[in-house]
Amino acid sequence: MWLGICRSCRPSASLELQNTIINCVNDVASWTRSNRLQLNSAKTEILWSATSRRSCQLPQSLSLLHRRSLFTVVRDLGIYIDSDVSMRSQVTKTVSSCFAVLRQLRSVRRSLPRSIIQTLVTSLVLTRLDFGNAPLSPAFHSTN
Repeated sequence: MWLGICRSCRPSASLELQNTIINCVNDVASWTRSNRLQLNSAKTEILWSATSRRSCQLPQSLSLLHRRSLFTVVRDLGIYIDSDVSMRSQVTKTVSSCFAVLRQLRSVRRSLPRSIIQTLVTSLVLTRLDFGNAPLSPAFHSTN
């Protein structure tokens, strides 16, 4: 079961938001128990997002779910999200993954026909570049 709680507030209201999130998670945990499901708190990740200028105003810890620490990067459905929502981690992981595949293909390129190499690049590299590219697309961002 995946649970995403997204809220926004001013830095001065972060403690109030923390209490709201705690209450929400407790309600979800109660609901899961009453429906014979289990909420895995070990997989719970908490990400405070803010601009770099405002990040120093956010709480450094969150007393939620057994004092879990705050993360600077979380992974959701294969997409890495940075606390400053810059997508740097996603780009870095994607580039690293693509280079690893290309290095492997380079070692076998002379023993395979060009058409097979093209198919492998398309299926192993281009799919990685396409996966999760919507958040990086200018069309994804609001123009308001």
